[in-house]
Amino acid sequence: MRYLLLSLLLSCALVHAELAETDWLDLMPEADRKALEEMPEISHEGGEQDSQFYSPGGLKQQEKGLPAVMYSSKTVAALNGKEIRLGGYPVPLETNNAGRTTLFFLVPYPGACIHVPPPPPNQLVLVRYPKGIELADIYQPLWVTGALKIEQVNNELADAAYALDAKGVRMVEDADL
Repeated sequence: MRYLLLSLLLSCALVHAELAETDWLDLMPEADRKALEEMPEISHEGGEQDSQFYSPGGLKQQEKGLPAVMYSSKTVAALNGKEIRLGGYPVPLETNNAGRTTLFFLVPYPGACIHVPPPPPNQLVLVRYPKGIELADIYQPLWVTGALKIEQVNNELADAAYALDAKGVRMVEDADL
């Protein structure tokens, strides 16, 4: 009886534990990661008005002369259908009647929609979250959990190589750091 109780307690603890964090680089095939590592440093600093790279093209902005890896849609097949927890920044696309964001791109760094170059498609995840989340600040990072899907998404703002129907979305808290 004692072993049964211990087993049940351990099972409950595992169900409520968060998934390990998935690194953004894990979304890139090995060849893309290597090409990215060999690239010279690209600055993403500055705001909309003071960025020398700013243009109104959103996440589809492109800078001439960059390697093909910066536009790669190549994915990692082993991640298709895998439950993940990914941290990033939202680029809101749709809200519900209550003003909660229900559809957004998750990007690896803040301000990705105003700087050139944007992340490559295999570093953008379209997140569908019908419950919605209130986003007071798009520069505040989020945790998103759910099954990652390889899905080519094309809209006027961006192209993404992955999508995720979120089971949960929450703000990153100080205790997470």
